[in-house]
Amino acid sequence: MSCFEDYFRQAEQLEREILRKGLVLGIDWDDATEVCQLAREAIEFRLGPVHPDYTSSDPQTRIRVELFGLAQLMLTVMRKSAEEGMHTHGGPVWKVFGRALYDASRMEDDMP
Repeated sequence: MSCFEDYFRQAEQLEREILRKGLVLGIDWDDATEVCQLAREAIEFRLGPVHPDYTSSDPQTRIRVELFGLAQLMLTVMRKSAEEGMHTHGGPVWKVFGRALYDASRMEDDMP
């Protein structure tokens, strides 16, 4: 077993940051269509060394990129905690976004 990590605290912090980024972007987490679109963008987003969004001077674009990074961090925290036999999950915003990410990734897998 690896060193003890406070996965619950990490998930709480990530949830809080995801919520903050969503507020700045004006995301309505109760709007399924909007959240599904955001999830598709996150799935399609590939950050490379010279990806234009990474160096964008547009604050909205940078915050969107940061949101996608937070989602990846949340998935990593959940995976690592599961590897140690712990069940960790985010709060209500993450559950909505996480479900949309899951659905979007399944749709991408089904495409030819």
